[in-house]
Amino acid sequence: MFTIKEFTALWQSETKATVTIFEALTNEALDTKFNENVRTPGMLANHLVRTIGEMGAAAGLPVTERTGTLATAKELANAYTEEADKLLAAVEENWTDESMSDEITLFGETWTKGFTLISLVAHQCHHRGQMTVLMRLAGLKVPGVYGPAKEEWAAIGMEAPKE
Repeated sequence: MFTIKEFTALWQSETKATVTIFEALTNEALDTKFNENVRTPGMLANHLVRTIGEMGAAAGLPVTERTGTLATAKELANAYTEEADKLLAAVEENWTDESMSDEITLFGETWTKGFTLISLVAHQCHHRGQMTVLMRLAGLKVPGVYGPAKEEWAAIGMEAPKE
């Protein structure tokens, strides 16, 4: 069973990774449009900020979805941190390990509370990955999250993989 303690550790780790990516964004890159079918980095970042409250509220937690569009990388990083902290506090204060198997209706489907939290983490990882590709295309340095990024290998005395 997925526990609150496990969620807390996972959420804090993944939130830190997402903030690292947000902090590598530049204001100029936020509105970079690479293709009409691809969101801009700013759109993805705003979506991640809003989804925390949206999914949390839909799951019955006492949080609200942030509205509006944030225009700077600093605002986005700060708002993301604030929303992530609010969600974590709401989970820790309102849900228990035993309630992780409780069923709720989300997006017209029946999910458990535990699955909802795992899905929220997966959602941010998914869009964070999209964002790093767009950042690389925009010429930004992409920080490593689960290991060194291309530019970071030299700092650890190794050559970046060729493939």
